[in-house]
Amino acid sequence: MSHSSKSLHPSITVHPVMSYRDMGKFIDVPWHVYANDPLWVPPLRLERRFHFSRYNPYFKHGEWQAWVAYQNGQPVGRISAQIDSLHQERYGKDSGHFGLLECIDDTKVFTALILHAEAWLASREIRHVSGPFNLSINQECGILIEGFDTPPVIMMPHSARWYGRLLQESGYFPKKDLLAYRIKVDFEFPPVMQAIIKRFSRQIKLRTLRRDRFDAEMETLRDIFNDAWSENWGFIPFTQEEFAELGSSLRLLLPDEYIQIAEVDGKPAAFMVGLPNLNEALPELNGSLFPFGWLKLIKKIRNREIRSGRIPLMGVRKQYQNSPVGIALACQVIDAPRKAGLARGIQEVEMSWILEDNVAMRGILDKIGSEPYKRYRIFGKTL
Repeated sequence: MSHSSKSLHPSITVHPVMSYRDMGKFIDVPWHVYANDPLWVPPLRLERRFHFSRYNPYFKHGEWQAWVAYQNGQPVGRISAQIDSLHQERYGKDSGHFGLLECIDDTKVFTALILHAEAWLASREIRHVSGPFNLSINQECGILIEGFDTPPVIMMPHSARWYGRLLQESGYFPKKDLLAYRIKVDFEFPPVMQAIIKRFSRQIKLRTLRRDRFDAEMETLRDIFNDAWSENWGFIPFTQEEFAELGSSLRLLLPDEYIQIAEVDGKPAAFMVGLPNLNEALPELNGSLFPFGWLKLIKKIRNREIRSGRIPLMGVRKQYQNSPVGIALACQVIDAPRKAGLARGIQEVEMSWILEDNVAMRGILDKIGSEPYKRYRIFGKTL
């Protein structure tokens, strides 16, 4: 593709990201799009640089291209297209994705972007496109459809209200909805669940992460996750490197009790990871950790100034799913970080994301008084 691609409109150009400088512009687009959105949380530029670099283990099985759209010389939108060999192994060689979509409310700009992504994918024999994935289903995904009145929590996307409309105008259809639930941390389990927990309390033992065996523990969590999620829509297994990288980034931020492992008869059967919601601290940093951003962030965590959290990862081994033991396991791994969070001043937690058609998990969340308050949507199109 040429370095400057003329688009449908003389004032709009779309450039592929080819250099370090281009990538800086790509990373900066959201500051322009969300300039008037007080709920948007600026990402850390340094973290984004790393995410889009060759050091991201995703790129061992994924290839991608990114573009920035300019209108009268100003960056006004961006998009990526990517192909993931792990996804193709499961869902067919003709499947690919778009992602990292940000754009002003302008059909011409949006069309120019999406056409570049589609052309890149089509030239690689992709017929079925879905997204947005930033960059895979194991990272941020979907477009916000409901819940624009609250800020996003850590590692969840925020979107402009017009994205869904622009995608549908470009021939994309809703493919799958993902829900974010929230709950006050001081909830009580209803009597029926307490009875189930009690019934299996001898068999089930909870423990926290063993830091002295960190790498082995990460492999245990990855093994449970890949087993637990294997039947879910869109599932792609975490690679060893991806999970290790996730672990090393969480290692610095998490108290031990935020990672809980439940064992049945001595064998790891379920786990849960809780995160302090760093998005509470990020707006004042405005994307920069320097000169004192790091210190502010660490201070807020240490001083227990963060009031909300998120549960991004949870899994119950397949053999226990849809059984009373499975319910007991889920309740137990939810309960332990809840107590830890309360002790650290956390008042509310988001559980995200949950597939809309995951009836079993949604049933548990409803029973403990949790409510869905945000809806994200993944779109698809056949080229």
